[in-house]
Amino acid sequence: MDSAAKDEMQPALSPGPEWPEQERAEQLARGAALKWASGIFYRPERLARLGQYRSREVQRTCSLESRLKSVVQSYLEGVQTGVWQLARAIEVVQGTREALSQARGLLQGMSQALQTLEPLRERVAQHKQLQALSHLLPRLRAVPAAVSHTQTLIDGQQFLEAYVSLRELEQLREDTWAPLGGLELPVFQGLDLLFEALGQAVEAAAGAAGKLAREDPALLVAAVRVAEVETGRTTPLGQVPRDWRQRCLRALQEGLERAHFGSPLLPAPGALPGWLEALRVALPVELATAEALVAPCCPPQYNVVQLWAHTLHSGLRRSLQNLLAGPELEAADAFTLLHWALHVYLGQEMMGSLELGPEADVSQLEPLLTLENIEQLEATFVANIQASVSQWLQNALDGEVAEWGREQGPNTDPSGSYYSPMPAIVLQILEENIRVASLVSESLQQRVHGMALSELGIFLRSFSDALIRFSRDHFRGKSMAPHYVPYLLAALNHKSALSSSVSVLQLDGAPSGALAPVEAALDELQRRIYRLVLETLQAELQPLFADLPSRQWLSSPELLESVCERTGRFCRDFWRVRNPTVQLLLAEAERAVVLQYLSALMQGRLVCRGADERTQAAERLRHDAAQLQQLFLSLGLEENAHCAPVLLALRELLNLRDPALLGLEVAGLRQQFPDVRCGLGAKREEKPEGGEDGADAPPWCPCSEDHVSALLGLRGDLSREQHLAALSSLQAALPPSPRASRRVLFSLVPAPALAPASCLPSGSCARALLLAE
Repeated sequence: MDSAAKDEMQPALSPGPEWPEQERAEQLARGAALKWASGIFYRPERLARLGQYRSREVQRTCSLESRLKSVVQSYLEGVQTGVWQLARAIEVVQGTREALSQARGLLQGMSQALQTLEPLRERVAQHKQLQALSHLLPRLRAVPAAVSHTQTLIDGQQFLEAYVSLRELEQLREDTWAPLGGLELPVFQGLDLLFEALGQAVEAAAGAAGKLAREDPALLVAAVRVAEVETGRTTPLGQVPRDWRQRCLRALQEGLERAHFGSPLLPAPGALPGWLEALRVALPVELATAEALVAPCCPPQYNVVQLWAHTLHSGLRRSLQNLLAGPELEAADAFTLLHWALHVYLGQEMMGSLELGPEADVSQLEPLLTLENIEQLEATFVANIQASVSQWLQNALDGEVAEWGREQGPNTDPSGSYYSPMPAIVLQILEENIRVASLVSESLQQRVHGMALSELGIFLRSFSDALIRFSRDHFRGKSMAPHYVPYLLAALNHKSALSSSVSVLQLDGAPSGALAPVEAALDELQRRIYRLVLETLQAELQPLFADLPSRQWLSSPELLESVCERTGRFCRDFWRVRNPTVQLLLAEAERAVVLQYLSALMQGRLVCRGADERTQAAERLRHDAAQLQQLFLSLGLEENAHCAPVLLALRELLNLRDPALLGLEVAGLRQQFPDVRCGLGAKREEKPEGGEDGADAPPWCPCSEDHVSALLGLRGDLSREQHLAALSSLQAALPPSPRASRRVLFSLVPAPALAPASCLPSGSCARALLLAE
């Protein structure tokens, strides 16, 4: 190519737009040049070298221009070469397009030729299949007979022979499958069903493993070997693997559960103990059979003994869950199930048997009953037992109450004390239930113990209420009891028997205050019986105390002798009450007599007319105190428990001849009996505001709510000032001694509460007011 042609092929370079960077570069270059020139020619001595500088710059400029020309020339030559190569490439592409068009035409012609050869190809394939069938035809003709023979072997439980025949048939099917191009002959269509029939037969044999191990172990071994061989065989492509080992294991489990827990019917009420006893006998036998007979017939990886133990446990657990989900069990069934599951099942008779090898691994078994199941059974048992215990206790109480109205008195024991078997029956019922519950678990024992204490408290309240009804009916005349008081005394013995024996209900390790509510109920029952007995005594003595004190009382001891005689007759059966209750009862009876005596004294029915009558009254008090002491000493009351000495203290108030010394006697009485009330203190506390000395207060009546004033009123010789002085001495008296008797006496005696107007006509108040005027 000549230079002219090259010049023609070179494109014309049009000047492009000016670049801002180029302009900036030029400005920087000029600035740098000026700076350099100013630096060079700043000094005059350097002007001589101006020519040298000029020539050097000229040379540099020429060098730069030549380099620029060379670069531009090289660029233009590269562009020219590229344009030429592009032209050559276009020519080659056009040639290739033409060649491809020719090849496409050839391929279309070949496709038409292939379509004409397709029938020939099909004929060739058919020829190959016919050739293969011709070789396999003798074997294929024997397939129906082999299938029938295999079915006969399966029906005859000849598992190994049947499996070998099936494998041969399957191998023949595989040999025909490849030559036929994946086409399965109709003669092999029932082969899968035959395999399934063999699998079901093997599964059935595994399900009856326990029976076969005893009767025909060879059949069980054959079934297991077939399952193992089939599980370990590599299946052809496209065929689902047959995991007959899992089918055998599942059949073993289902056969066990069906044999022992297959019945959908749950044990009827009352039949649960028999069902559990049958399981207690059958399950260990089943485990022993598995260990001795079934395990040698199976591979080690089957873990037959462990499988047997876990399968039986799971089936039993599921059956119990279904049982608990049904109707609520009775108390006996709930107790039997709890005891069996917590003690018998895990004991040496069953899963904890020493003969059971370590292969069973019973330590990994989950609990037979869940915590919710145990809670449900315990609640059911306690609820049912509570109803039964309540009924038993009510029957015992009803039997006791029925005896209260009979003509015969209470029964006695050899010592002569009143006796009834009711306390022993009550405690035996409760103790027996607690003991039976302890055979199951500590939690059930605690539940039953709490129930027993609750029912005992209810029983004691019912017993107390029955006594109240018995007393009310007796006094109202609805049903007069011939032996009313003896049966009350017998009830005291019942309480004593319960108190002395209730400790048998105390559990080991239980808090010491667990029996406190029961003990409180027993104390309340005792107080109620005391009250009923004393109310009867008071009712008998009240008419006798109506004439005390009186002129007749001053002159004759007959009134108190009648009181002592009737009291002695009333208390003659107290000795049939056991100690220490009899001492408490006698003390209460003696205090009741003394309280009625004090109450009669304070009614103001007698005022002494002179010193002789005061001496006579003081002597009567001394004699009555001795007589009462002698009475209760003869009844057996200990001397330190007597209240009658209070009459001797009152005797000193009457026997004192110098009224100025009454303050000392009143203070001494307060020292001995701190509960005695003095009206002076009460009036001073209630005195209205009106003056420092109470000048504006109403006249004070010494009889208002005042024991001391009522007692001093018996003297009949005290002026108002002397009365006030005796009472005022209590202000300066020492507080009661800690050793003073703390028995309640005066606080139980109703002090007279008469209005001032009613005191004026007669009595000590009137005399005191008149003397003051």
